[in-house]
Amino acid sequence: MRIVFFSLLLLLNLSAKSLEELASGVLMVGFDGVKAPKFLKKYKVAGVILFSKNIKSKNQLKKLTKDIKKLQPSIMIAVDEEGGRVQRLKKFAKFKSAKKVAKSGEKFAKKEYTKMAKLLNEVGINLNLAPDVDLEYLNNPIIAKYKRSFGKNPKQVIKYANIFTSIMKKHNIMTTLKHFPGHGSSRSDSHKGFTDVTQTWQKRELEPFKKVKSPLIMTAHIFNSNLDSTYPATLSYKTNTLLLRDKLGFSGVLISDDMQMGAISKNYPFKTALKLALNSGVDILLIGNFLDKPLKIKKIVNTIVELVKSGEVKKQRLEDANSRIKSLLLKYKKI
Repeated sequence: MRIVFFSLLLLLNLSAKSLEELASGVLMVGFDGVKAPKFLKKYKVAGVILFSKNIKSKNQLKKLTKDIKKLQPSIMIAVDEEGGRVQRLKKFAKFKSAKKVAKSGEKFAKKEYTKMAKLLNEVGINLNLAPDVDLEYLNNPIIAKYKRSFGKNPKQVIKYANIFTSIMKKHNIMTTLKHFPGHGSSRSDSHKGFTDVTQTWQKRELEPFKKVKSPLIMTAHIFNSNLDSTYPATLSYKTNTLLLRDKLGFSGVLISDDMQMGAISKNYPFKTALKLALNSGVDILLIGNFLDKPLKIKKIVNTIVELVKSGEVKKQRLEDANSRIKSLLLKYKKI
C-alpha cells in the first residue's frame, strides 16, 4: 500500500517539475574518469552507466557508487555484466559466458549468478543491463560470436534467463532483457551501422521477452520491415508500443540501446533520433559516451526540452516515462 501511495504522490509531483527536470529524468549517461560526475549536482538523471574505464579496483568502485548516491540518492547505477566477453568487473572478478553457463547446467548457473549478484550488490551497482535473451542464430557477429546467448532453443534461453533475473532480484539488482525484438538473427553489428534482419528474423525470437520476468527491456537498433517498414526497433512506435506494450503486455521500463551506436548515429541526426525514440515509447535514453565523442549532458537535456517546446514530443510522454522510472526505483528502494 505504501508503494501505491508514494506512486500517486509522484504522479502529482511530476506536474510541478520543470521541462529540464523531466528531460533529465529520462537519461542514462556515461562519463569519463573514476570519480562521481559533477553533472549529478545539477541534473537528476534516471541513471549512469559504468564501463571498464570507470573501474580500477573493487574499493575504488565502492567509493564511486557511494559518492554517486550521495549526489543523487535515487538513481540507477548500471553496468553490462553478462559474463564472458561482456563484463565490466573483470579487474577483480570473472564470470562465464551465457553459452558456457547453459552448457554447465542449472546448478552451476545458480551458483555463478548468485556470486555475480552478491558482488554487484557489494560494490553498489543496482542495475545489470543483462541478461541477453537473443537466440543464437547463424554466425552472428555480435551475439553468437561472443557466446552471449544461452542457446538456439527459446525454452533453454527462457530457463536460464529466468534463473539469472530471479537471482538478481533476490539480491535487489534490477535486470534488463535485451535486445528487443531479437538481435540474434542479424548478420551485421548494429554498433557499426545499419542492421537489417528482415529476411532472417523469426517470431520465436519474441518468446523470451514474453516469458522471462524482468523490470526492464532494452531495444535493439535492428531494422525489420516485417514489424516496421520505416524505422529500426529503437525508433519504432509499431515495435515498442503496439507490439511490446499493447500486444505482449510489457508494463515495465523500456530502455534504448546506446543511442550513439552506428545503426542510429550514422543514419539519423541526434535530435531526430531522440524524438523518434521517445515517441516510440522508450522511457530511458541511453547515451553511453563510450562509442563516440562524449556528449555534454547540457546539450542532451536542452535538445529534449526543445523537442517538447516545439510540440514534436508531448510533455505527457516525459511525465509517463518519469513516473514509470520512479515507480520502479521505489520497488528497489533498499538498494
